[in-house]
Amino acid sequence: MSTLLLCPQLDNRFGEGVITSRIGISEPATTFSQDDDLFLLIENERAKGPLHCVMVDEAQFLTQSQVKSLGDVCDQFDIPVLTFGIRTDFQGEPFEGSLYLLSWADNLKELKAICHCGRKATMVLRVDADGHPIKQGAKIAIGGNDAYVSVCRKHFREAFDSGH
Repeated sequence: MSTLLLCPQLDNRFGEGVITSRIGISEPATTFSQDDDLFLLIENERAKGPLHCVMVDEAQFLTQSQVKSLGDVCDQFDIPVLTFGIRTDFQGEPFEGSLYLLSWADNLKELKAICHCGRKATMVLRVDADGHPIKQGAKIAIGGNDAYVSVCRKHFREAFDSGH
């Protein structure tokens, strides 16, 4: 089956147009920017040959319009679209793409992470080199898996309420 892999152009941690898993498996992908019309991009791929599935990595970086376009791909082309990403930024605020995917998706499957306390991790902290939470800064900071820690809501709130 033919699958179109998409990733945001701004995610260049492993090179532009590459999706890499945490265990090191990589595949080339078509990049998109926030200005790209994903419906048109996918329609052009279909014109080249059969397309059975679309997978979007780092889907939190999609725009509202792009999420709508992906829904149109499902509805008009009958092609399943799978998206992977996180819900919120390091300040607990939703990403635009995640907000609309959570609102409009036909099906949600959550991949679970575990907080250091054993509870389900639903939040992401950005930490400095000493492990202290960073509370301000750019919403998007690509790379640095060691700068992000998955935590439960309780420990997220405790980190933000602490004096660091």
